[in-house]
Amino acid sequence: MTARLRPNFQLLVACLLSSACAGLAQAQYAGQVAQPAAPAVAEILAKPVDEQMVRVQGRLLRKTQSETYVFSDGTGEIVVEIDDDDFPRQPVDAGTRVEIVGEVDTGLRRPPEIEAESVRVLP
Repeated sequence: MTARLRPNFQLLVACLLSSACAGLAQAQYAGQVAQPAAPAVAEILAKPVDEQMVRVQGRLLRKTQSETYVFSDGTGEIVVEIDDDDFPRQPVDAGTRVEIVGEVDTGLRRPPEIEAESVRVLP
């Protein structure tokens, strides 16, 4: 009976090893990953989806409160909450182009906002 189990065991080990190697090959991919088209601010304001991840590029027009800014990509203006820890180290003014990655936050009595997870200055 052990002679009959041995080939099956070897096949099982071979399958497990090949699966592990395939997983390593996928984990090492370093190329670009296709990104969905970034919604414009006008689209976010027209059809907000709570907790939708967005990536927008434009300018911070002004600071309205502590960690609260008005952002525009040229299609509309939206409030963005940026924690001081997530704000870029270099100076940013109304002429600086930035990219913001964050989550849409909808409210019952206010327009949608973006809660920034990262902000980077664009070249």
